[in-house]
Amino acid sequence: MAEPGLVRRLGLGDAVVLGLGSMLGAGVFASFGPAAAAAGSGLLVALGLAALVAYCNATSSARLAAAHPESGGTYVYGRRRLGPVWGFLAGWGFVVGKTASCAAMALTFGAYVRPADPVPPAVVAVVLLTGVNCLGVAKTAGLTRVLVALTLLALAAVVAAGLGGGAADATNLSGWTGDVSGWAGVAQAAAVLFFAFAGYARIATLGEEVRDPATTIPRAIPAALGIVLGVYAAVAVTALLTLGPEALAASAAPLAAVAASGSWAFLVPVVQVGGAVAAAGVLLSLMAGIGRTTLAMARDHELPAALAAVHPRFRVPHRAELLLGALVTALVLVTDLRGAIGFSSFAVLTYYAVTNVASWTLGGPRRRLFRAVAAVGLLGCLALASALPPLTVVAGIGVLAVGVGGRAVARAFRPGDQPNSPGELSGR
Repeated sequence: MAEPGLVRRLGLGDAVVLGLGSMLGAGVFASFGPAAAAAGSGLLVALGLAALVAYCNATSSARLAAAHPESGGTYVYGRRRLGPVWGFLAGWGFVVGKTASCAAMALTFGAYVRPADPVPPAVVAVVLLTGVNCLGVAKTAGLTRVLVALTLLALAAVVAAGLGGGAADATNLSGWTGDVSGWAGVAQAAAVLFFAFAGYARIATLGEEVRDPATTIPRAIPAALGIVLGVYAAVAVTALLTLGPEALAASAAPLAAVAASGSWAFLVPVVQVGGAVAAAGVLLSLMAGIGRTTLAMARDHELPAALAAVHPRFRVPHRAELLLGALVTALVLVTDLRGAIGFSSFAVLTYYAVTNVASWTLGGPRRRLFRAVAAVGLLGCLALASALPPLTVVAGIGVLAVGVGGRAVARAFRPGDQPNSPGELSGR
């Protein structure tokens, strides 16, 4: 009997919404404070830099998704274009980085629901959303559509309160330079803000569940990215005009502070609810994407084969989703929000570095133009990753090295494998 597979039932609108659900909320409710702390009034420049790198990565992702319309994202692209070692590095970076992102989003949810004790509601959110993902991607897409609408409503309330409450001051756009001087601070802030844009990978991981993926995915990725950039820019300008960079960096809930700064403080509860909804939406989409990448890696025996199981009724990788829920719950109990964001950014930037290298190998029309885009994306990923705090960089390299080393050991003891062959050593 054939193994049950995934079903192509998502259209362009569903794919865009899932991408929005993966991005909207992370940058606004979790990343702006740490980014302002690093860059100060250079926050807007950092946002533009992060968006540029994200655009290059999105273009490379879209081309690869059209050429290889399968679940797994750059894990699959790396294997097909560069070889198994590179594919594993991308997949491992995605899984560990996005697992840290899940913990960050769960803690953000908990902070907006119960500021004095965020861990219990964070755990509840992880358990409930794991159950939603186990019921099937169609239900995930429907619920994400509602969450995105509520998030956009809350962000509109932030902009309205900030600009309409009388506290906006153009002098707040300059002044304090942040904790890290010059372009180093801008680069570090851009690396943190990249965490907010990385959700477009969620679309690429749906290659086996999107109708006409060769057309749908390349359209959905830039559409979702463009919408999110416009929203982030509007909120960032409002926050800086209202609070200024130093107060923005110091606030644990900066968007609530924006709403409270003027005469429209009655909108603060709307923003608090919006923060919780946004974090839940991102968490929901992230967990679904990690499950699909884990499924693809398990099919290739890069992770335990038991994780390749697809539920015969709901057609989802249920074992991968359940294991992920357990891991995220454990991280919520021990992790720090800012540390989780930094680690996630490093791992995901590594993932996209492999994406751009893989995209470089593609042919077709306008090859030179797309190669230039891939080169800018690769250099941008490496620059932003290296700009993160030294401890974050060391931790990220260590975790990636453990994954690659563990793979080599497992293959050395697996019957029939030849890990020391020239092709394996070269990654091809």
